Amino acid sequence: MSIRRKRRKVAWAITGSGDKLAETIAVMNNIKHRYRSKVDIWVYLSKAGELVLKWYRLDDELRRSFDRVMVETSANQPFLAGDLQLGKFEFLLIAPASSNTVAKLVVGIADTLVTNSAIMALKGSVPVFVMPSDHKEGETQTRLPNGKNFKLTVRREDAENTRKLARLQGVSVVQEPQRIIDLFAKHYSS
Repeated sequence: MSIRRKRRKVAWAITGSGDKLAETIAVMNNIKHRYRSKVDIWVYLSKAGELVLKWYRLDDELRRSFDRVMVETSANQPFLAGDLQLGKFEFLLIAPASSNTVAKLVVGIADTLVTNSAIMALKGSVPVFVMPSDHKEGETQTRLPNGKNFKLTVRREDAENTRKLARLQGVSVVQEPQRIIDLFAKHYSS
């Protein structure tokens, strides 16, 4: 008699960073198809995340690609924090994470759906993976919603917060969208 394995769940949170947003959605869509028999991906949008998705004209694509997309109405609504603490999700992925979200996580501010959920996940020993938009101090290139390149300066303080985030117990920093593939391969290949 074969035992049918229940699909596991992952919570994916999107904050108000447009940097690598399109690439992240493409990678997550690829992962969804690759691991469809093993994992369900539930998408949670911060209020700023929803705004940025619309600005980049990616909201319809995201909603077509993923069955469960929920938008923040408060720090506890939808009740992701409780579901993470109860172990209903295998891990929390925040990608991309704005410099605001990273700074709040570093100092323990839990006043949004994403920061509250991450901090509660950590208190419940649920792994948190974060792909910050700001890694290295200095100039970088990003893409605007109209497809044009834009030169952006990553501040020393934001790069330092990313380094601090990487030192937090239970948090792993993901450098780029392609690394998310490795994360899922580690958890779900076998």
